[in-house]
Amino acid sequence: MKNIFLFGECMIELMNTSSMTMKQSFAGDVFNTAVYLKRLFPNTNVNLVTAVGQDHFSENMVKYFQDEHLGTDYVFRSETKIPGLYAIQLDQFGERSFTYWRENSAARSVMDFINEDITKQLSKGDIFFFSGISLGVVRPENRDAFWQCITELKAAGVKIAFDLNYRPKLWATKAEAQAQFLLAFEASDILLPGVDDFAAIFDINDIHAVIRFFDQYHYQELVVKNGEKNVYCLSSAGQDIVDVTPVKQVVDTTSAGDSFNGGYLGARMAGHSITKSVELANQVAGFVIQHSGAIVESSAFSSRFN
Repeated sequence: MKNIFLFGECMIELMNTSSMTMKQSFAGDVFNTAVYLKRLFPNTNVNLVTAVGQDHFSENMVKYFQDEHLGTDYVFRSETKIPGLYAIQLDQFGERSFTYWRENSAARSVMDFINEDITKQLSKGDIFFFSGISLGVVRPENRDAFWQCITELKAAGVKIAFDLNYRPKLWATKAEAQAQFLLAFEASDILLPGVDDFAAIFDINDIHAVIRFFDQYHYQELVVKNGEKNVYCLSSAGQDIVDVTPVKQVVDTTSAGDSFNGGYLGARMAGHSITKSVELANQVAGFVIQHSGAIVESSAFSSRFN
């Protein structure tokens, strides 16, 4: 059975349901990816690597992980911190904006729990996935330890997968974020950048220029998400372009890229070709953005994909 570890943060999510009412749930980019991957490919071992607290919200969060059949052996418990919180506002086009309270979240301390023994256990995985948000959440003083962990995982034969996912508020400066992302590009076997994020952090908004940028790196798979247009896929097998089928009514784009990543990584681990994996990932993302919230109700999702 294939085994993937997803490193990052899950947060308490609040979404407006009316002018005076908010719905509470849980979400976070790598968590969202993990949920959709597991739902699509239940025979894959999907494990979260994060930290939560020992409060009521943390208890409910871990129960939610377990209800989605995610591995929680590497969900560490901080004695002093609690999960981060964010609120979502949606415009009339389904585009979202966020307000965050995460500066002292438990997930920021996750590297305090990852020692040599834990790294050896993570080395048993097939893929280790993280994102630009994962990097931004790691405290600056712990980044060297994170990159040492990545080095050891690669040496053990684990494939490293990375999605750019740039959030400016997580970084002291743009240059700081760029430096960390360049390290991620160098380390990664599977790269899943979006052109929009690439434009925001590197001021490159042309798909062909983005592809040329990655010529300097030794990736195995480069999958560039070009918004609503298409996805460019590059590997040793060549290049392919997969068109995106437009969605007529977009409700909420919150988890578009995350669900794409879950579909793509799960399909690749199941042995599907890169092109077929992207086609599935596009279908999943297109379905998810027609529903409210980061995580689509399980029954609705299952009726479409199982």
